[in-house]
Amino acid sequence: MKSLNIEAIPDSPYYPEVSFDVETGICVLRGESYMEEAYKFYMPLLDWLKQYAVEEKHTVTLEIKLTYFNTNSSRLLLDMFDILKKAEDHGTKVKIKWYYEADDPDIQDEVEDFEIETGLKFEMVPMED
Repeated sequence: MKSLNIEAIPDSPYYPEVSFDVETGICVLRGESYMEEAYKFYMPLLDWLKQYAVEEKHTVTLEIKLTYFNTNSSRLLLDMFDILKKAEDHGTKVKIKWYYEADDPDIQDEVEDFEIETGLKFEMVPMED
């Protein structure tokens, strides 16, 4: 299995940077995510997590560093969290760290909703300037 890396495209802010490291188990989503057909972007990420965390049972630390995401991306993030919950239920160690901007009043509610829907615990980490 290989690491999964997708560079952010400076001319297209719609797609986040992705770094899923097979050696460390640290998986990072960074930037903004508001593409129209989000499933096309997220399917390889979901497939990678299924294989790595569920099938191969590797420890995963997911770091979400998204400054903005749309409804389509939110649904696919929920799919990602569902995969991680399944992995956790089968004994895989899973940690989710959600980095947020202090001036974003809605993110706490959004993350709480994800926690309620998935049964996972998220660590909230303020982004440093």
